Amino acid sequence: MDNLADIAVFVRVVERGSFTRAADDLELSRAVVSKYLTRLEARLGARLLNRTTRRLSLTEAGSALFEQSRAALERIDEAQAAVASFQSAPRGRLFASAPMAFGVLHLGEALPAFLRAHPGVTVDMRLDDRFVNLVAEGFDMAIRIGALTDSSLVARKLAPCRQVVCASPAYVAAHGAPQEPADLAAHNCFVYSYAAQGNVWRFTSRRGREASVAVTGNLRLNNGLLERDAAVAGAGIARLPTFYVGSLLREGRLVALMDDWRPPELGIYAVYPQAKHVPPKVRAFVDFLVKRFGPRPAWDRF
Repeated sequence: MDNLADIAVFVRVVERGSFTRAADDLELSRAVVSKYLTRLEARLGARLLNRTTRRLSLTEAGSALFEQSRAALERIDEAQAAVASFQSAPRGRLFASAPMAFGVLHLGEALPAFLRAHPGVTVDMRLDDRFVNLVAEGFDMAIRIGALTDSSLVARKLAPCRQVVCASPAYVAAHGAPQEPADLAAHNCFVYSYAAQGNVWRFTSRRGREASVAVTGNLRLNNGLLERDAAVAGAGIARLPTFYVGSLLREGRLVALMDDWRPPELGIYAVYPQAKHVPPKVRAFVDFLVKRFGPRPAWDRF
């Protein structure tokens, strides 16, 4: 770093044609500027400036160093300006991850809206139900649903993730509607095989009572979209986040069951690595999603 400082002082002296004027520009004393030049010449083993009482002139070695150094310092200034622009306005590639079904259902319209608002950003969105390693795999951020386990990441809640027990009107007409958790034992319930204990459904009543039931059924599925479609087809009862089924409940193609009992509420979060300076592209995308979804997202309005 001393070498770079010495070269920067040398370039300024040549540009200004005077130790005194260079010292004024750099807010240094003339003696300190002279010390920088002497140190640089000693390090390089070459005389760079011919000094007289009236003028300075470059030696052959000094002329070669000046031309190369001035161009290098200009490139450094350009690089610093580029970094500063990244820190002031959202721009560049945003590498992000989101759960498959959530991305399919709710990011298809959100991403174009974000890009219209931030034309300097390009989004590389990977849909994957596994928890990607943000740091090791180079992701800028991820959307995650449920319990957060990695305390090294910064998390910001985008929206609640409420769950609902539901079935089609045809299923309810044929088999009746359960009123409380124990009633589910007599129904064909879908088991979500991707989750540990996916057959154990837990509930809390409006009065604060807790209950759990081990459900059974003839469908074990590892995909919520498939569960949703099977429920619409009248195959049984599903327990799903409302972001899967909110529009179908609103349209009457599914009906919510057991209104007095609620499954546990989860959360939808944006997570990103801890950093002193969060890139504007990440901050802008997270702010956009918070505003778009929020505490009462569209899928909960049924």
